[in-house]
Amino acid sequence: MTALRASLAATLVVGAWATVGLASASASAVNSQATAPRADTAQAPASAGLISAMRRDLGLTESQVRARLAAEKGATAVQDKAQRVAGSSYAGSWFDPATGKLTVAVTDDKRAGAVGAAGASVRLVSHSARQLDATKAQLDRLSAPDGISSWHVDPKVNRVVVNVVASAMGDNDVRRFVEQARKAGPVQVKQTPEAPRTFSAGTVGGDPYYTGNVRCSIGFSVYGGFVTAGHCGQAGAAVSGWDGSAIGNFQGSSFPGDDYAWVSVGNGWWTVPVVLGWGTVSDQLVRGSAEAPIGASICRSGSTSHWHCGNVLATNETVNYSQGAVHQMTKTSVCAEPGDSGGSFISGDQAQGVTSGGWGNCGSGGETWHQPINEILNRYGLTLHTA
Repeated sequence: MTALRASLAATLVVGAWATVGLASASASAVNSQATAPRADTAQAPASAGLISAMRRDLGLTESQVRARLAAEKGATAVQDKAQRVAGSSYAGSWFDPATGKLTVAVTDDKRAGAVGAAGASVRLVSHSARQLDATKAQLDRLSAPDGISSWHVDPKVNRVVVNVVASAMGDNDVRRFVEQARKAGPVQVKQTPEAPRTFSAGTVGGDPYYTGNVRCSIGFSVYGGFVTAGHCGQAGAAVSGWDGSAIGNFQGSSFPGDDYAWVSVGNGWWTVPVVLGWGTVSDQLVRGSAEAPIGASICRSGSTSHWHCGNVLATNETVNYSQGAVHQMTKTSVCAEPGDSGGSFISGDQAQGVTSGGWGNCGSGGETWHQPINEILNRYGLTLHTA
């Protein structure tokens, strides 16, 4: 137990999510990974563990996983260029696993050729991203009842999709919200089986970090600390490791409205650009934070359910928790459970965001939202620690 405690104290702040019974890497091994990426991961699209998790959760072969990661990397590179070329006619984009290409929606067919030349497939639609964002902004100003789960711009249907909890479809307040939403612009209503909730948990012995009686997971290392979910603690709150030793304090925190925070690191703790699987999967080096497009694969690591993978379902979604709405979230098909809050979402070797909440669990499935990492870095002026 002494060796395990020393290992956890050396590596927890890199987004390492472990329970007491799982095997851990030594402090010296983690430190060597931080300074010199191993030969087998330097050229690989992802670690063996992440590939294994994608095979399990997405039903792919190893060769299909590698091909998909390569295609997604190309689509991510095309995304910004295609948006610039589309100009004001840009209406959103998404990755299509079937074709391995990025699809870009435009409102002006005169732009289609230039967008195609940038390397994307093109779809002609009626409403621009600017128009759809304006509609969503009007919904963001409304007061949503509990039966409204979330709303986001969906480029595939060229509408703002409002998700309503199935059991609340007949609720009068829900109906009034939907009526107001439809007056704001092009809206489509969909049903969701459950209301969203955050994934924090009460204190349990052997957890990665806690503040007060709340257990959460570390997201990604930044210089000077790590990022996590805002609902896990308020600014100034002390943060301790699973063994009770002091890590640091919440330096900034926002929830609701946003769901992000950052924690300073001291007292002998340090940061390295690694997400660890702690014996469940291999570790993964973090090399950047390029945003994966809608449709791309994405994996999540947390202190309760460890590694799980899925797809990006939506971006810039407003989630209506019982504590209040949270904006600019990314929705995924990845499951999560209490205690996973704040943990890392990663696509290949690119950091994506920190776990906020969702519905369901990893036994029956569900959906989970994350707060994008780049928004957090920009908000607090932080620099992601990368390999």
